[in-house]
Amino acid sequence: MNAHPVITVLAGNRPLVGMEELQREAEVRVTDDAGLPEALAGADILYLWDYFADGVRRAWPAADSLRWIHVPAAGVDKLMFPELVSSEVVLTNARGVFDRPMAEHVLGSMFHFAKNFGLASAQQRQRQWRHYATGDLAGASVLVAGTGSIGRCTARLLAAVGLRVDGTGRTARGGDADFGTIHASADFAAVAGAYDYVVLAAPLTPDTRGMLSREVLTAMKPTAVLINVGRGALADEAALEDALRGGALAGAALDVFETEPLPESSGLWELENVLVTPHLSGDSQNQLPALARQFADNLAAFKAGRPLANVVDKQLGFVVS
Repeated sequence: MNAHPVITVLAGNRPLVGMEELQREAEVRVTDDAGLPEALAGADILYLWDYFADGVRRAWPAADSLRWIHVPAAGVDKLMFPELVSSEVVLTNARGVFDRPMAEHVLGSMFHFAKNFGLASAQQRQRQWRHYATGDLAGASVLVAGTGSIGRCTARLLAAVGLRVDGTGRTARGGDADFGTIHASADFAAVAGAYDYVVLAAPLTPDTRGMLSREVLTAMKPTAVLINVGRGALADEAALEDALRGGALAGAALDVFETEPLPESSGLWELENVLVTPHLSGDSQNQLPALARQFADNLAAFKAGRPLANVVDKQLGFVVS
């Protein structure tokens, strides 16, 4: 139990929410990336409000009292450096906060392609009244790569509007509450060709990096659409661009990329069958207050000596259900 812990908050461009409450419960040091080493000395907790920051590994030698790191994000791949993984520092994430917004983003992306909203927007700009073909979502098949909380929320929402949803996970199994069938991730290429939509919602780990390979893309239907809301490095981006240019894939909705921001030189910008969004699939108007509440609840548990919620298995790189 620690009645008044020291919390180092790595701030970013987002407004800091919930700081008044934290300052009543702890000694709070707010810093930027450059000041992180000094602010970490003697700190019990590191609160990575700026979860895109790169300086934690550089500042790690100064973490002489650190017991807990909280990341208000779903993915923790940027923190999986050996010194942290092998340490006794507990790592938690924001599991649950982003599930519904990301599921809605996936569904919206499907409507974009099924109802040809991209063409509608282009014709509107040209003041053209021209009929075009659209498709149906009901009855379409979806493969969600990733059966964590984001993938499950996505599966439930898609099933509610009439899509048939399967998943891929570490092990194959049937009888799942949210997925019709869960295929083994190792069989991704073998099963991908059976689906109209493929959604990447897996955490980025050594096992999932590059999971959307040329082999998987070749196996997919030429009428299929890819949606990536996980991490850019889940996909072989060069192979994906080739597939989209060559007609091996009908389209892609991409919220994440190997390099972010997506460079102006990327060919993905110019493809009419690609929807580019700037890593915002998890955003919502309630996001920041929800993240602040989640950390405050875990801080209360920390101070009381109770188990923390959303503890990441640092060997696997994600929270185990």
